[in-house]
Amino acid sequence: MNTSDPIADYLTRIRNAVAAGHETVEIPASKMKAAMSQILLREGYLRDVQTVGDAPKQKLRLTLKYGPDQESVITGLKRVSRPGLRQYVNADNLPRVLNGLGIALLTTSSGIVTDGEARKSHVGGEVLCHIW
Repeated sequence: MNTSDPIADYLTRIRNAVAAGHETVEIPASKMKAAMSQILLREGYLRDVQTVGDAPKQKLRLTLKYGPDQESVITGLKRVSRPGLRQYVNADNLPRVLNGLGIALLTTSSGIVTDGEARKSHVGGEVLCHIW
């Protein structure tokens, strides 16, 4: 299936899997989705990320993380910049998600980074999404 906004599709698949209480979700693989998944893994929103299958039909298998009472670690996902309206910020206007309780993913000249990493590097870029 060809989508016009693969990042929105990525976020929607995660959102739906969390709402349904699934343990894993499979998403068509790309370099950008793999980089976003590795950041979510590093930040503690996912338990595991695996690449399954052979090219060109590779998929990312994301293992979702749940708390002791089976509540999801991911409580919200929001797509900020979209193909019809790109949202760019400079290093001085980087967003804070829930006063630092969530993260914003940005694509910068140095790759995909979180808002905290962008602050440390003092770089701006396109705000992809907010996750909390």
